[in-house]
Amino acid sequence: MMAAGDGHHSADPPRGVISASWRRSLAAGVDPDTQSATQVCDHRDLGTVRSSHPLQPLLPMLAHTLLAVADETAHIMIVTDARGLVLWRDGNHGAMRSADRVGLADGFDWGEQAIGTNGMGTALAVRRPVHVYSTEHLVRALHVWSCSAAPITDPDTGDLLGCVDISGPMHSMHPATVALVGAAAHLAESHLELRMRERDDRLRVRYEAYVRSRQGEIAALVTRTGRVIAGDPAGTWGNRVHMPVVGDHVTRLDGGAGVLEPLGEGFILRTPDRPGTTPALRLAFLGTEPPQANVDGRCIVLSLRHAEILALLALNPRGLTAEQLSFHLYGDDGNPVTIRAEIHRLRAQLGGMVVAKPYRLAAPVYADFLDLQRLLSNMDTMAVARAYTGPLLPRSEAPEIRREREQLEGQVRARLLLSGSAEALWAYVQTEGGREDYEVLERVNAMLPPDDHRAVAARLRLRG
Repeated sequence: MMAAGDGHHSADPPRGVISASWRRSLAAGVDPDTQSATQVCDHRDLGTVRSSHPLQPLLPMLAHTLLAVADETAHIMIVTDARGLVLWRDGNHGAMRSADRVGLADGFDWGEQAIGTNGMGTALAVRRPVHVYSTEHLVRALHVWSCSAAPITDPDTGDLLGCVDISGPMHSMHPATVALVGAAAHLAESHLELRMRERDDRLRVRYEAYVRSRQGEIAALVTRTGRVIAGDPAGTWGNRVHMPVVGDHVTRLDGGAGVLEPLGEGFILRTPDRPGTTPALRLAFLGTEPPQANVDGRCIVLSLRHAEILALLALNPRGLTAEQLSFHLYGDDGNPVTIRAEIHRLRAQLGGMVVAKPYRLAAPVYADFLDLQRLLSNMDTMAVARAYTGPLLPRSEAPEIRREREQLEGQVRARLLLSGSAEALWAYVQTEGGREDYEVLERVNAMLPPDDHRAVAARLRLRG
């Protein structure tokens, strides 16, 4: 291994993590005389990549933790995705100008197979914090740099999400910097775990409402990544299920069949409806985007207009004429001819479940917003909080849907503020309308112990 900056080999052998990285890099065909990393994503596409990346919401926290240190010490802070693509870079302006010469910039590939041994690529390869000093880089053009990087892992799936890195001139980068970036990566994972728990809480709320409305049905609750988080007392599904790439059918551990039914940010796993029975129509319209229906295990993604029609028919079980539907959806500007055309397309999706004269639903209907209406008539505030998982068809501007949405949310909020427990209020602040509701957040913070993770989350939102 070369001594720092002298261009000669020392008698000391390279560290094991470095020599292993060199072997991987050379096997991948990396040329030690390469002058710069390769740009693989231009600025026009980078914005889309950034906005959809799971680390994007954590960038302010990472910047607050590392950026001041990086700027004061003539270093730069970098965040990459799982393959080593630089998504964000900031820090000392002089250091960033120097970094541009070797492609240490947004949109460039710093994976080991692209640019050889380096803090970011090697940390991602070995999945632990790494400090790469000067001549430990395989590529000679990088010998004036040192870097410390730590990977960030998704606590839900265990998959790599990316890494955080501090890079700077070789003579000013202290090896202890790796501990700092490791702490920042751990803090990011803690935030991700807190958000995962919040998602799980929201799913359990929906699941409990589902179980109450479908007594006796064998079901389990799973996340979109396949984690089983509720139900399944007999262990039918295990801790995690293999989610199908296409379709909605899965196989249980005992060989039986199961059907995935969308539920908020996750799925219900249940047994299919029995042959010979009329399939039920299940509607998930509270806070769910896009709106979805489920018929005998078949998931149907609905257009907003079709969801609005189904919501109105579910709210009016005796049926509505084309003229009435038109008025509820469009007001005085509505045209019944348009409604008849939409009903025709909707019946192509649902078959005989929608009948005419007047238009009505001819199948058993289970809808989250109907469950909520029934629960609002009793005094069980926890049941109300669990059933209310978001506004009814939040994108709808149809007059009747908007009126129903505002009425439901107003009734839920008033009931919970009047007599809701801390658990009920916490369930409400997981919804779109409650997430930034300062009055409810202050009540949650006041009712829970200061070190309760829900109180901590409430204070963070209030400060934000």
